Amino acid sequence: MRCVIARFPFDLTRSGVLESMKGVKPEPVSGESVIIGRRHYPAKQVGQVITRQDRRDFSAGEVLRAMAQLGFTCRTFPEAAPARCDSPLQRASAMLGAPHVSV
Repeated sequence: MRCVIARFPFDLTRSGVLESMKGVKPEPVSGESVIIGRRHYPAKQVGQVITRQDRRDFSAGEVLRAMAQLGFTCRTFPEAAPARCDSPLQRASAMLGAPHVSV
Protein backbone atom coordinates (compact mmCIF):
# COMPACT_ATOMS: atom_id res chain seq x y z
CA MET A 1 0.00 0.00 0.00
CA ARG A 2 1.30 3.43 -0.88
CA CYS A 3 1.07 6.04 1.85
CA VAL A 4 2.60 9.44 2.48
CA ILE A 5 4.37 10.15 5.75
CA ALA A 6 6.18 13.47 6.23
CA ARG A 7 5.59 14.34 2.56
CA PHE A 8 7.46 11.21 1.37
CA PRO A 9 5.71 8.28 -0.33
CA PHE A 10 6.24 4.80 1.13
CA ASP A 11 5.13 1.41 -0.16
CA LEU A 12 4.22 -0.42 3.02
CA THR A 13 2.90 -3.92 3.53
CA ARG A 14 1.62 -5.58 6.68
CA SER A 15 4.32 -8.26 6.47
CA GLY A 16 7.00 -5.62 5.86
CA VAL A 17 5.98 -3.71 8.99
CA LEU A 18 5.95 -6.93 11.02
CA GLU A 19 9.44 -7.76 9.77
CA SER A 20 10.75 -4.25 10.46
CA MET A 21 9.41 -4.27 14.03
CA LYS A 22 10.67 -7.78 14.81
CA GLY A 23 13.16 -7.59 17.66
CA VAL A 24 12.40 -3.92 18.41
CA LYS A 25 11.78 -3.38 22.12
CA PRO A 26 8.70 -1.18 22.69
CA GLU A 27 9.24 2.10 24.47
CA PRO A 28 6.78 3.11 27.21
CA VAL A 29 3.45 4.20 25.71
CA SER A 30 2.21 7.58 26.85
CA GLY A 31 -0.01 8.59 23.97
CA GLU A 32 -1.04 7.18 20.60
CA SER A 33 0.01 3.57 20.06
CA VAL A 34 -0.03 0.74 17.54
CA ILE A 35 -0.44 -2.92 18.44
CA ILE A 36 1.96 -5.01 16.37
CA GLY A 37 1.91 -8.68 17.22
CA ARG A 38 1.23 -8.70 20.96
CA ARG A 39 3.19 -5.55 21.72
CA HIS A 40 2.05 -1.95 22.11
CA TYR A 41 4.42 0.50 20.41
CA PRO A 42 4.24 4.30 20.52
CA ALA A 43 3.15 5.56 17.09
CA LYS A 44 6.25 7.74 16.76
CA GLN A 45 8.55 4.75 17.41
CA VAL A 46 6.81 2.73 14.70
CA GLY A 47 7.08 5.65 12.28
CA GLN A 48 10.78 6.07 12.98
CA VAL A 49 11.52 2.39 12.44
CA ILE A 50 9.51 1.91 9.24
CA THR A 51 10.44 5.22 7.57
CA ARG A 52 13.96 5.71 9.01
CA GLN A 53 13.09 9.37 9.53
CA ASP A 54 13.47 11.56 12.57
CA ARG A 55 10.39 11.56 14.80
CA ARG A 56 10.09 15.32 14.49
CA ASP A 57 9.48 15.01 10.74
CA PHE A 58 6.06 13.35 10.96
CA SER A 59 2.99 13.29 13.17
CA ALA A 60 1.60 10.35 15.10
CA GLY A 61 -1.62 10.79 13.14
CA GLU A 62 0.15 10.06 9.86
CA VAL A 63 1.52 6.81 11.26
CA LEU A 64 -1.80 5.80 12.82
CA ARG A 65 -3.63 6.39 9.55
CA ALA A 66 -1.14 4.24 7.60
CA MET A 67 -1.10 1.44 10.21
CA ALA A 68 -4.91 1.36 10.40
CA GLN A 69 -5.09 0.99 6.60
CA LEU A 70 -2.72 -1.98 6.89
CA GLY A 71 -5.03 -3.58 9.45
CA PHE A 72 -3.13 -2.92 12.68
CA THR A 73 -5.01 -1.92 15.82
CA CYS A 74 -4.32 1.71 16.70
CA ARG A 75 -5.14 3.49 19.92
CA THR A 76 -5.36 7.21 20.42
CA PHE A 77 -4.76 9.01 23.67
CA PRO A 78 -8.15 9.75 25.24
CA GLU A 79 -9.01 13.42 25.22
CA ALA A 80 -9.45 15.09 28.56
CA ALA A 81 -13.00 15.83 29.57
CA PRO A 82 -13.88 19.49 29.14
CA ALA A 83 -13.50 21.49 32.33
CA ARG A 84 -16.78 22.10 34.07
CA CYS A 85 -17.52 25.79 34.28
CA ASP A 86 -20.06 26.38 37.03
CA SER A 87 -21.58 29.77 37.60
CA PRO A 88 -21.31 31.34 41.09
CA LEU A 89 -25.03 30.62 41.55
CA GLN A 90 -24.53 26.91 40.82
CA ARG A 91 -21.54 26.70 43.22
CA ALA A 92 -23.50 28.46 46.00
CA SER A 93 -26.50 26.18 45.47
CA ALA A 94 -24.27 23.11 45.66
CA MET A 95 -22.73 24.33 48.93
CA LEU A 96 -26.21 24.76 50.42
CA GLY A 97 -27.26 21.29 49.31
CA ALA A 98 -29.79 22.44 46.75
CA PRO A 99 -30.38 20.25 43.69
CA HIS A 100 -28.23 21.02 40.66
CA VAL A 101 -29.94 23.54 38.36
CA SER A 102 -28.74 23.98 34.78
CA VAL A 103 -28.52 27.58 33.63
